[in-house]
Amino acid sequence: MDTSTSTSTSAQMRRLRILVIHGPNLNTLGKREPAIYGDVTLDEINSRLQGWAEALDCELMTFQSNHEGSLIDFAQTEAPTADGIVINPAGLTTTSVSLRDTLSATGLPIVEVHLSNIYAREAFRHPSLIAPICRGQVCGLGWRGYLAALDALAALLREG
Repeated sequence: MDTSTSTSTSAQMRRLRILVIHGPNLNTLGKREPAIYGDVTLDEINSRLQGWAEALDCELMTFQSNHEGSLIDFAQTEAPTADGIVINPAGLTTTSVSLRDTLSATGLPIVEVHLSNIYAREAFRHPSLIAPICRGQVCGLGWRGYLAALDALAALLREG
């Protein structure tokens, strides 16, 4: 019996566990600069993600913090039982070596998300310390970028 086929099929059929990590200030979505970030709140994004995850047969664990250490603690605690990570590092995108190191150490596939197009904004927002350790990056699609990231990550995981 070819065990690689049965293992691959098993991975495709099981429920995936995905971590969704929201960085600093994302708790103020819907109020903070709606012309840039939209008027959808973080709770609404998480609710839409949960609905999309159900359709994709994924279990989501969402977490937001304004504190870098809390994001790191969450990733370190939850990654051992996760299959992948969707992250919006927000203001930590260009500054957090510690968050990058933590994410990299998980060994999990990661998709980075930004609500706005960071490359069409101020130059200091362009470099991402997180992007080089990610499978992909979605930016400029508003809250829908999270759905695109989840969809892509689930497909990549199921393809093996």
